[in-house]
Amino acid sequence: MDSDAQQRLPSVEELPEADVVIYDGQCRFCCAQVQRLARWDGAGRLAFISLHDPRVAERYPDLSHDQLMEQMYVIDRHGRRHGGAAALRYLSRRLPRLWWCAPLLHLPGTLPLWQALYRYVARRRYLLWRRHAQCDNDRCSIHFAPQKTNTDRS
Repeated sequence: MDSDAQQRLPSVEELPEADVVIYDGQCRFCCAQVQRLARWDGAGRLAFISLHDPRVAERYPDLSHDQLMEQMYVIDRHGRRHGGAAALRYLSRRLPRLWWCAPLLHLPGTLPLWQALYRYVARRRYLLWRRHAQCDNDRCSIHFAPQKTNTDRS
C-alpha cells in the first residue's frame, strides 16, 4: 500500500513495549482497519508491522506466511499470540474505543462463531475492498481466482 495514502503507523522499533499488530500491508481493507486501530490507540499501546516485512520472519519464526495471510495477529507484551477473532477479543480489552464490544466478544462459547465470521471476511478481504474502492490489480488480482472446494478436486 502506498505510504503517502495512509497515516504513518507506529513501528515495533518506536514502541518496543507495545503489543504488535501483524497485518497484510498489501491489502487496502486491512490497511484501512489498522489505520482505524492506530487512531483509536492514543496511548501507544500498539505497534504495527506488515506481514510482508522481512523482519516478521526474523522476529516471529513460529508464524508461517500462510498463517499470517489467513488472519491478523496481535503479539502481546508477554509474547502470547492472538490470531483472528481472538486478536479482536484481545484488542477489545486494550483499546477504550472497543470496550463496548468486549462483552459480546467474550460471551462464553462464542469464540468459534467469531472465528468463523472472521475467516469468512478475511478470505474475501481483497474482493470486498475491490468492490468498495480502487484495488491495485497487480496485488489484488491473484486473490480473485475461484477457490477450490472439495467437489472441484478429482
